[in-house]
Amino acid sequence: MKKWSLTLLLVVFLLGIQGVIAQGVWKNLAEVSYKISEDQFGELYVPVFSENITKLEGKVVEADGYIIPFEGMFKPDHIILSSLPLAECFFCGSGGPETVMEVMLSKPIKYTSKRVKVKGKLTLNASDPEKLMYILKDAELILE
Repeated sequence: MKKWSLTLLLVVFLLGIQGVIAQGVWKNLAEVSYKISEDQFGELYVPVFSENITKLEGKVVEADGYIIPFEGMFKPDHIILSSLPLAECFFCGSGGPETVMEVMLSKPIKYTSKRVKVKGKLTLNASDPEKLMYILKDAELILE
């Protein structure tokens, strides 16, 4: 009986840690500020990444969130992932640009409105205004 209780406790603990790690990525990504710069089209806000964010660049990270349809709705190997549900996301509601990331998937996935989790290599983007500032490359769906 005690062995079973310890096993159950360990499983609950590990599941809790997994959720904290996934949320931790978004928490770290929120540590961004902006400076005003200019290009040929006028003013633009350029992200200034915190030390915690720059430590994550090039590392494999997990992020959970919601698939946000864009440009003709859904592309199965290139998605926008939001830490917030659609009604609150950066494009539709109250979230900021730090709450979304581009995800380049190694295998196409099916669209779902449910929360998903992906894993991939984090790339930071402070120079291309046509792309989001967080890009996950070689990503895979690990939870649907």
